[in-house]
Amino acid sequence: MMQVLPVSLKSQTVSFTALPPLSLYIHIPWCVKKCPYCDFNSHEARGTFPEKDYVAALIRDLEMALPQIWGRKIFTIFFGGGTPSLLSGEAVTEILRQVRMLLPLSMEAEITLEANPGTVEADKFAAFREAGINRLSMGIQSFNDIHLKALGRIHSADEAKSAIAIAQQHFDNINLDLMYALPEQTLEQALQDVQTALSFSPQHLSCYHLTLEPNTLFYRNPPSLPDDDASADMQQSIEALLAGKGYEHYETSAFAQANRRSKHNLNYWKFGDYLGIGAGAHSKLSFSDRIIRQARYKQPQAYMQQVALGAPVQTENIVSREELPFEFMMNALRLNQGFDSSLYNERTSLSLISIQRELQKSEQRGLLARDHQRIAPTEKGQRFLNDLLEIFMC
Repeated sequence: MMQVLPVSLKSQTVSFTALPPLSLYIHIPWCVKKCPYCDFNSHEARGTFPEKDYVAALIRDLEMALPQIWGRKIFTIFFGGGTPSLLSGEAVTEILRQVRMLLPLSMEAEITLEANPGTVEADKFAAFREAGINRLSMGIQSFNDIHLKALGRIHSADEAKSAIAIAQQHFDNINLDLMYALPEQTLEQALQDVQTALSFSPQHLSCYHLTLEPNTLFYRNPPSLPDDDASADMQQSIEALLAGKGYEHYETSAFAQANRRSKHNLNYWKFGDYLGIGAGAHSKLSFSDRIIRQARYKQPQAYMQQVALGAPVQTENIVSREELPFEFMMNALRLNQGFDSSLYNERTSLSLISIQRELQKSEQRGLLARDHQRIAPTEKGQRFLNDLLEIFMC
């Protein structure tokens, strides 16, 4: 039975005259091997996985969710995981066919699929493009075989380079995921990874600092990582290198060529809405008088069973007025250029006056800059984002 968390009537009082853009997230929970740093909802496939049954469950899940988003257009779609590139081209085709039948989809919709650079996945890139995927996000992490092994990745540096070359035959919008501050990594090695990525001129790069997340193997058995000073040097050097190559550092970990920002992720960061279907998927949906968050059942088998019972949502709660300032800022302040002042009211229904004390405190500490049109983290605020966000916690 779905757990609904109670919220006081006072906390529910919000009012929207217009709803934000809506995205669709589709979670594929299987991967070939669970990486030791990964805290996402992913499960080792152990050979095969029930693709046909899972696709049917996704479609049924979407059908049951329609009353909550009726009449709303979808502007972006994102296949995340796990490893979505384990899906066959036929499965992706069927999912997108059903999405188009059930929902109004923007003609300019960005449709992203996450892919690993293994040989099996790379062989499917043409089929994914034909199915309607128009943006590929590749989990490279490193071009150094020693670091790939330390991260538990199953591809080699040569396989990664080959997969990128194959992808570029079919896609003109590609993101490469890289990580830095890896076990025993030097500054020179971190920059070499970025230089190698740049040799392919990707439209978008995501450069993440490796962090030890709870419930991961790395958290239980920490590897030897660069210290804070070395990690900061890597971050600053990577940012300078990418800026010199014309990439806009528009979000904490995201860098893009001109007009190549991730539309799907931008919708998250601007506190837009998203419907998440699939095992463990999360949703944030706005209505005229409330905002809700949902989470589907995490275990793939349990999720499919619950879909069959007509109840895939495990938890649902209303976001209270008191929670909204932090929820909004937690996303919007990841954007280095910040956000239009009017966006806060549009996405929360609250006035900026209600957080005047927090804004002033952030300014006094040199973490935030604002005028009548825009609110943005300063360079110091970007470096100490957690300190900035704590000011807005309820």
